[in-house]
Amino acid sequence: MLHPTHELEPPANPARFNPAVCRLFIVDGAKALTKAIRRTFGADTPIQRGQVHKARNITERLDPKIYAAVRRALRQAWELNDADKAERLLRNLARRMELEAPGVSKSILEGLDEILTVIRLGLPLELRRSLASTNIIESMNAVIWQVCRNVKRWRDAKMALRWTASGMLEAAKGFRRLKAHNQLPVLKAALLKHRDPGAAGVDQTAKAA
Repeated sequence: MLHPTHELEPPANPARFNPAVCRLFIVDGAKALTKAIRRTFGADTPIQRGQVHKARNITERLDPKIYAAVRRALRQAWELNDADKAERLLRNLARRMELEAPGVSKSILEGLDEILTVIRLGLPLELRRSLASTNIIESMNAVIWQVCRNVKRWRDAKMALRWTASGMLEAAKGFRRLKAHNQLPVLKAALLKHRDPGAAGVDQTAKAA
């Protein structure tokens, strides 16, 4: 384990941190985080709102009588391959909820574009399921907490960053391949096309070499 007092080496590949490179960001809905991402990486940066957290926010206030129906409608929308059809389905659901649960209706519509980002990018369903929530980093966050929990006094922001980086490196030892990792070339092509609409696309069945 790298101790947080050690100096961290600069990135071996500076392009990985280049704001000009188009990336897909997956967030839990924090508006400040979304604003910071767009300010740093560009207003057109694709951001995917975590669907698991979104579904939880929508359904936790529902009457048990309609819980299953709403969950089913959300799942149906998120598994469509057509983003426009998915948006229409969600807007129809929100309209049906206006009388029964006005707060739920507003929650469905809030951040609607970001909920459908992976569909708009044209990603295959299996890859979308992996990238449509923040679950893939939750275990890393847990390791960071374990690494940092014994710190009694935080001197400054740099110290916090060093400890966080140390926790991330520790968590990396247990990383496994992303499900549908062989479809990641499709994501790369979709991001290139998003930033440059004239770029050639990649068929959804593309496999990693």
